[in-house]
Amino acid sequence: MNIPQQYQIKDTINQDTYLVEGALITWRGETSEIYSTISSTIDYRPTLLGTIPTLGKKEALKALDSAVSAYNKGQGLWPTMKVVDRIACMEKFVEQMKTKREEVVKLLMWEIGKNLPDSEKEFDRTVEYIYDTIEDYKQMDRNSAKFEKNSGVNAHIRRGPLGVVLCLGPYNYPLNETFALLIPALIMGNTAIFKPAKHGVLLISPLLEAFRDSFPKGVVNIIYGRGRTVAAPIMQSGKVDVLALIGNSKSANALQNQHPKSNRLRLVLGLEAKNPAIVLPDADLDLAISECIAGTTSFNGQRCTALKVLYVHEAIVEEFNTRFSEKVDALKFANPWEDGVKLTPLPEPDKPAYIQDLIDDAIDKGAKIINKKGGHTTENYIFPAVLYPVSKNMRVYEEEQFGPVIPVIPFSDIEEPLEDMAASNYGQQVSLFGKDVKTLAPLIDTLVNLVCRVNLNSSCQRGPDVYPFTGRKDSAVATLSVHDALRSFSIRTFVASKDNDYNNAILKDLMDSKASNFVSTDYIL
Repeated sequence: MNIPQQYQIKDTINQDTYLVEGALITWRGETSEIYSTISSTIDYRPTLLGTIPTLGKKEALKALDSAVSAYNKGQGLWPTMKVVDRIACMEKFVEQMKTKREEVVKLLMWEIGKNLPDSEKEFDRTVEYIYDTIEDYKQMDRNSAKFEKNSGVNAHIRRGPLGVVLCLGPYNYPLNETFALLIPALIMGNTAIFKPAKHGVLLISPLLEAFRDSFPKGVVNIIYGRGRTVAAPIMQSGKVDVLALIGNSKSANALQNQHPKSNRLRLVLGLEAKNPAIVLPDADLDLAISECIAGTTSFNGQRCTALKVLYVHEAIVEEFNTRFSEKVDALKFANPWEDGVKLTPLPEPDKPAYIQDLIDDAIDKGAKIINKKGGHTTENYIFPAVLYPVSKNMRVYEEEQFGPVIPVIPFSDIEEPLEDMAASNYGQQVSLFGKDVKTLAPLIDTLVNLVCRVNLNSSCQRGPDVYPFTGRKDSAVATLSVHDALRSFSIRTFVASKDNDYNNAILKDLMDSKASNFVSTDYIL
């Protein structure tokens, strides 16, 4: 096995600390081994990457108490801190984070099988996201650095924190999507308990000291363990104000239901999707095929924004299938650091068997694998299978496959995919391929009411991060983007006073003395 030296696993990471109350606490109890499905030997065997603490209910509640204490009923140092000072803490963190790029990128490849360019992109995009969040927060504060007057009442309106946030990220973007929750939650003055995903957990290790050193005691608490063991008791306490989760709706519902007063619980959720592509008869086939390849196979289809079903008009479906299948079969499968690799080992050991079950079910019900390599299995992979024709009674139609299998459905009437989308449990995005404006216009007008992003002649995606990222039905709650996430993790709050000499003198004193961090018209440059 010829692994470049810089990407070799020379030493395992035995993560024996966790972050609570501003300190890295040494753990001497039970640990969990973290394996990569990528083999580092000629004879295949999973690679041991390291270990993490297997914390229990006691440690989880200690982390919760730490976050609750740091918020201190709204009186804590962090929630009452000047905006400029919270920004300084975040800037300190991101500067320290940048020094860990090489370690984190290497672990992204080994832990979740993400190829080198995409792993580097995930790290760099996350750093850029933090800087963009800081800039957007500055602008938000500038816009709030004023008083308004209406009907004889002066008002000073800002956005304030919500309280304690439980943050749970996904394995497919364990850095970027997790930080898209955690960073805006923190900078708005909330305190947090963060549990990394099952896969992509060790890559947080290089950042623990940066979290400890950049934020006040108890503001960020990072724990490890099984979700049912550590997240459930935290929710059952009723002390969590925000559940921030990117994952699936079953997990979100289960955790939400654990909270004794769910009406008090703010939800920020990025959940599953079954994003379709609709290829119209006048579509540019070269473009449509290229974008559908990217949409279905990037990171092996393990993205909520992946194209998970392709509707192709029957007039062009034969040509589409032939050319699309050839393109899929031409994709290179190899380890993440190899040049030109598009398909990489799957991080979940049981995923190839699950995908095979979907394929078998579809074949039993009339579909065929139409690409030559489709379904070919190795120890840690199953080659993308293009299935055609797929019908509604097949599991691959109903379930979010989150892996390398591509269902193709022919249609003659555009109402067919529209009806399927309306009936679907999901409503995140759609890709629409075509060029006739008279056909596209009414379609767009309908599709924007079924999903939250219509991608014209391009595959579905999250970015750029300044654009809204959300979904309907079971696909999301709240909106994530640089701009929207700051608002999702905060609430409008203000000081009001009747416009009279007595009150106005007090307000002037408040501003001149700079005694209040909230009542301030200071302008952040």
